Amino acid sequence: MTHHQPLTIDFFTHQGLPAPRLTTEEARRTAAEHFGLAVRAEALGSQQDANFLLTHDDGSPVAVLKIANPAFTATEIDAQDTAADLIADAHPGLRVATVVRDVDGVRRTATVPTDNGPVTARLLRYLRGGTLSGSRHLTPRTVAAMGRIVGQVSTTLRSFRHPGLERVLQWDPRHADRVVTRLSDHVVEAERRSAVLAATTEAWAVLLGVADRLPRQAVHLDLTDDNLVISPESPVPLPDGIIDFGDLTDSWAVCELAVTLSSILHHDGMEPHHVLPAVRAFHEIRPLSGDEATALWPLVVLRAATLVVSGRHQAAVDGDNAYVNAALEREWRIFEQARAVPTAVMTELIVETFGLTRQRATAAVPAVPVLAGPDPAGIAVLDLAVGSDTMDHGTWLEDAAVDRLAAGLLTAGATTVTTRYGQAQLTAAPALSTTSPATIATGVDLWLDGPAVLQAPGDGEVLAAVPGRAAVTFGPHVLHLSFPDAAHPIPPTGRPVHAGDQLVALPAGARVHVSLRRPEAPTIPALVRPEYAVGWLALTADPAPLLGLPAVGGATPEDDLLARRDAAFAPVQEHYYENPPRIERGWRHHMVSAEGRSYLDMVNNVTPLGHAHPRVEQAISRQLRRLNTNSRFHYAAVVQFTERLAALLPAPLDTVFLVNSGSEAVDLAIRLAIGATGQHDVVALREAYHGWTYASDAVSTSLQDNPNALATRPSWVHTVDSPNSYRGRWRGEQADNYALEAVQVIDELAASGRPAGAFLSESYYGNAGGVALPEGYLPQVYAAVRRHGGLAIADEIQVGYGRLGTWFWGFEQQQAVPDIVCVAKAMGNGHPLGAVITTRAVADRYRDQGYFFSSTGGSPVSSVAGLTVLDTLRDEDLQGNAVRTGAHLKAKLQALAEHHPIIGAVHGSGLYLGLELVRDRHTLEPATEETAELCERMLHLGVIVQPTGDHLNILKIKPPLCIDPAGADFFADTLDRALTELGHRGTGGHTR
Repeated sequence: MTHHQPLTIDFFTHQGLPAPRLTTEEARRTAAEHFGLAVRAEALGSQQDANFLLTHDDGSPVAVLKIANPAFTATEIDAQDTAADLIADAHPGLRVATVVRDVDGVRRTATVPTDNGPVTARLLRYLRGGTLSGSRHLTPRTVAAMGRIVGQVSTTLRSFRHPGLERVLQWDPRHADRVVTRLSDHVVEAERRSAVLAATTEAWAVLLGVADRLPRQAVHLDLTDDNLVISPESPVPLPDGIIDFGDLTDSWAVCELAVTLSSILHHDGMEPHHVLPAVRAFHEIRPLSGDEATALWPLVVLRAATLVVSGRHQAAVDGDNAYVNAALEREWRIFEQARAVPTAVMTELIVETFGLTRQRATAAVPAVPVLAGPDPAGIAVLDLAVGSDTMDHGTWLEDAAVDRLAAGLLTAGATTVTTRYGQAQLTAAPALSTTSPATIATGVDLWLDGPAVLQAPGDGEVLAAVPGRAAVTFGPHVLHLSFPDAAHPIPPTGRPVHAGDQLVALPAGARVHVSLRRPEAPTIPALVRPEYAVGWLALTADPAPLLGLPAVGGATPEDDLLARRDAAFAPVQEHYYENPPRIERGWRHHMVSAEGRSYLDMVNNVTPLGHAHPRVEQAISRQLRRLNTNSRFHYAAVVQFTERLAALLPAPLDTVFLVNSGSEAVDLAIRLAIGATGQHDVVALREAYHGWTYASDAVSTSLQDNPNALATRPSWVHTVDSPNSYRGRWRGEQADNYALEAVQVIDELAASGRPAGAFLSESYYGNAGGVALPEGYLPQVYAAVRRHGGLAIADEIQVGYGRLGTWFWGFEQQQAVPDIVCVAKAMGNGHPLGAVITTRAVADRYRDQGYFFSSTGGSPVSSVAGLTVLDTLRDEDLQGNAVRTGAHLKAKLQALAEHHPIIGAVHGSGLYLGLELVRDRHTLEPATEETAELCERMLHLGVIVQPTGDHLNILKIKPPLCIDPAGADFFADTLDRALTELGHRGTGGHTR
């Protein structure tokens, strides 16, 4: 058969590919006349085709009508439809927009006349859920899902052959250099045009080195966020479907992944390192070769450059195409992000991500040290790591801390001070930052005590010699030296030098930066961000041998530390976050990772004074030097502490037991109540957590701590409804019913001959997210249990010790006095310490069961820790700060609720707050998955916050009581950003 036109398109023979011009009315008629469908039509965006969603009158979708660009032939379209069927058959769990077939199994296509000539129209399967289009931030889980889908498509199409694949498309990176050259004039801004051309030239040069070794196959070539469809069953975006095979062609296989990666880069908060989960997921399904790893990021750059020039070109030939015009700035952002990190760095990062190993160059052995004169024995190493003692007491936040510490070592006798290569320098980390700071050293800094000479460590050539800077070749590297601008290098640029030749003379007190870099390396900052450190350090070497010191190598994070934890530490002791940062330091309301990232700590009510409080540290250290033993010995601290603690409680609570934890405190409280009353039954609230010991676990009913909690209670435990006036059975004014129901249960137990020996509850509903108990709840329930001979136990472990601000104890809010109070967490500022405070009469009855003894409960060290915490709470007015900063923060959160309907309520008081997230403010459907996603995003933005409640949909906000307004503002502003980036809106309505 003779064809009068090519079987496939060649982009370079066309001046442009404007999309077919059809109105929605024309689309409706096309559906009726050619497919027999009585439907409505709604235009969908496309760059070079025309797409319409066909719906019934009630809006329910029927199919997508796709009108192909007139330039695309029937052969090409058949290849696309065949590939779609192939993928759908190979992956039943992957939804694919295949062509709808008639009852005979024939694809439903038609030839439709238009003003631009006949075009092919098809009915495609409509996939519910929407795409990943838009600016929404993509979480690592979503990015990984994208990579998995791309891997599945790539492996399925590997052996697909069809004449319709032999196309020359502008989107095929094999032609990117020609496309950019041809279309670059459409980028009218000279600066942008120059950047695109330069990036293309650089990327193409790298690609040419491996192009002949890159495998080719059929590729979809457009598995972007616009064409990956979200699962409609997933509350957070997880793609499970693909559409639009219009760019199907034969190209380098790795292009499939490069196209997807580029589409990630325009989303809110996304930068190059965020694509790595997709790379890893793709590689697990379809392993990449070393050559493909080398080609991948240049292909991302070329795709970005192609998008920029093609978008401008398409806007010129199809000027009123709203889809094209809306994408122009998005495409420029992709280009900016693709070039934000040098290709060489990203390539090394990609190689490391999927485990390919490359030989890392090390510094050659110098013939002479670069620093003439000083004995290496006189060189002191300045340790700026997170775990260094020099970083104690917040030193890392002080201005000019590094120079001050170096000066101290010089004063102590060092002739030279040096930092460490590859070390995370904590002094470079700000306290509050939504972006990880550059902390990893790519070279070393030197401080010189006296005058010194820098000399060539071996034979080489001077590549640069200007005031303040010199670069000299040395073995496989280039030695870069930076020094005061007043110093001038001696040999000029281009001159050969020999080992020992003087490079520059420096005055006393000079500071010098020394680095060793690959000759082809881009400009390398002195400090780089941890996410990219592996890539940067691969382009450098440790200069320590040039000083006569042993090389310490690059950054050596213990990648297997989490696996070692799981192997030795019972896994049921879970950790926060899917991929938790390694936290090695805390200071006030900040926690710091081993990489030097500071996080705002919004969850640690264990440390009310703040992390690493000097007063507590000094008191414990001093007491450990003197004495630590058990409380059967007679010493002052235990007396002083228990007197102070008892004085904080209302009469008749005057007798203290000291233990090590909240679980022990609750366990002991239950035993005290049973022993004093002789009644073994206990009534407790549902949706509460009280501890892990046998008795404290028995009365814990939090479904998140134990999914079988309610079904596995021992017979002596009786539960009453959670008095949650926000989402419980009784709300608002009807919340009074909770107390009436609890009293009824207590009365019925007594009537059955099993009167409760105790009623146990948190006095302010902490575990449920900081929900206040209904007014008058505790007085009514306490009266009922006492009426039948029982006692009232208040669990103050989370909310006590001034955290609520207005009240030191939670039960004060209820104007009730319990018979037994359980305290822990805040008591020792991280030191294990708990207490039970009760009346002398109740305490004395314990002797009927034997004696009580805790080896370290009430030890001298524990007692001193407890006293110091009480002193500091008072002296630093931390309860007052909970009132002031807590009110400030709550007001900020309530303001956020006006803009983010997903915020259902702001619970709590002082610095015990709970932000409840719901999908609908009327139904109060918990936004559980959204809350988990939000916590992960907040971590990446520098905030540690976690979910709580039986539905895990409440952010528990209980930071150290020393948090200041700046920290509160940072939290609220970051939360606002995260909610906006994730697109968590919810359904509006009334909010409390």
